[in-house]
Amino acid sequence: MLILFVYFKKIYTFARFFYYFENNMVQFSIEVASEKHIPYVAEILETIEEAAKDRGTGIAKRNPEYVAQKMREGKAVIAMDGDKFAGFSYVECWDHGHFVANSGLIVKPEYRHMGLAKQIKTRIVELSQELFPNAKIFSLTTGAAVMKMNTELGFKPVTFQDLTSDPKFWKGCESCVNYDVLCRNNFERCLCTGLLFEPPHKKRVVVAYSGGLDTSYTVMYLAKELGYEVHAVCADTGGFSAEQLRQNEENAYKLGAAKYATLDVQQEYYDKSIKYMVYGNVLRNSTYPISVSSERIFQALAIARYAREVEADAIAHGSTGAGNDQVRFDMTFLVAAPGVEIITLTRDKALTRQEEIDYLNEHGFAADFEKLKYSYNVGLWGTSICGGEILDSTQGLPESAYLKHPTKQEPEILSIGFKKGEICSVNGVEFEDKIAAIQEVEKIGAAYAIGRDCHVGDTIIGIKGRVGFEAAAPMLIIAAHRFLEKYTLSKWQQYWKDQISNWYGMFLHESQYLEPVMPDIEAMLISSQRNVTGEVTLELRPYSFQTMGVDSPNDLVKNKLGEYGETAKAWSSDDAKGFIKVSSTALRAYYLAHPDEER
Repeated sequence: MLILFVYFKKIYTFARFFYYFENNMVQFSIEVASEKHIPYVAEILETIEEAAKDRGTGIAKRNPEYVAQKMREGKAVIAMDGDKFAGFSYVECWDHGHFVANSGLIVKPEYRHMGLAKQIKTRIVELSQELFPNAKIFSLTTGAAVMKMNTELGFKPVTFQDLTSDPKFWKGCESCVNYDVLCRNNFERCLCTGLLFEPPHKKRVVVAYSGGLDTSYTVMYLAKELGYEVHAVCADTGGFSAEQLRQNEENAYKLGAAKYATLDVQQEYYDKSIKYMVYGNVLRNSTYPISVSSERIFQALAIARYAREVEADAIAHGSTGAGNDQVRFDMTFLVAAPGVEIITLTRDKALTRQEEIDYLNEHGFAADFEKLKYSYNVGLWGTSICGGEILDSTQGLPESAYLKHPTKQEPEILSIGFKKGEICSVNGVEFEDKIAAIQEVEKIGAAYAIGRDCHVGDTIIGIKGRVGFEAAAPMLIIAAHRFLEKYTLSKWQQYWKDQISNWYGMFLHESQYLEPVMPDIEAMLISSQRNVTGEVTLELRPYSFQTMGVDSPNDLVKNKLGEYGETAKAWSSDDAKGFIKVSSTALRAYYLAHPDEER
């Protein structure tokens, strides 16, 4: 009976095909599905299920509301014969739009063998490209006819490793009778063949993406208006929380990025910059711990490496034409990624903040880009504050301008340990992770609002600049380190190290980190720290602190030769008189020659 049923079903199908063909009665309309097609959802799902049974394979089951939502979103294609449902397919997005699957391709039995499946497939591929122009489109199938159809459309057979790694997609295979085969092969192969369509090569640009207004505009404009394959890359030097990085990724894909990546640069930043700034007690104009200035270089270096790895055609950043950061980014990219185009939309188009906000809003991206009074750059080595009262030389920043506020009033003692110039302990707790040690000092010092100030200095572009900052950890660590050095370094070690450290800070600020002299300076700084070991105690109070004492095995104050102002053990009074007399020889000779000259 079953054999007869199958036989007569095939005869019926072919008969219907010839009837429609000969009488030219089939007039299919293939269109993007919408709300009006929702009544066909039950019939569509029933057709899909029956087809899966006939093939003896499974298919990712979808509930009616899921398919209905695809119709509402314009992510499905339906074929109609008048008011009769004839075929269907829908688009699924995976890996934040990096991959797109053409799923649920089905043709009603009575409309098969008419070329309808290829028409639907062609339209769903077109729709996929319209919706996700940078995405790779893939299908899984066991059918030879589907393989042939996909191949004719430009799909190529690939291994499963070339498809999406999103676990939600592969979960859809659980309803297939062959799911155990997939599991046994660790999701690397099954009875299905993977077919992949890659869009034509687009110009690839890496955007130094912070998630702020300028870089958000840059991502969207390059993707939407110029058709770039945009890689939004966030180089984290310690200024982002886990939630901020998660939000950055989500927003990057909403803006049109084909790829998002977070590059953790904290350790490199410490090893190649912060460590040396502590060795050198580097404070710009004896005030500013070069927070943002230093981290920009390492963000740019990380971005340049990524650009080379993905063979990018261009690198973009959101700097304006009025600040130092444009120099730091551009110079680093020119050296570290030679031949790669540099794109700066905010600078080149002279965009206002409001123009960028309006563009994003017009294209469906809404975010909290309010016109804030202050602009903040938060990093491992401090927070800079621009805008507001900073623009008026007669004013300082009010309490409300700072991100961290005092929560402690009673004084407390903080101890910071150093080993060969590097921080190694905080309040007696040893830290192998130097970044964690810095964060611990920051937490303790920020509770007293320590490390606030305003810095005025010369910018790279030639004008004077002013910036507020709060940097508890840098100011406490540098103060403690400098204090320890006073006990452990010789007179001339301190003198020459101060000279060279000033140049090191200058070069770092002026975007000259890649200058060949920098490792030479670093070698001197490393050598100077060989005896800088010990523990420093400081007393913390609201808004201020005081260095208290040093405990070091290399304390030069403790010696057998004498105690300053108290006792002389290595010389006599006559030795002292003779030393003073000899030391004054040059002055005595001068004033004997010029007796009338007064001071």
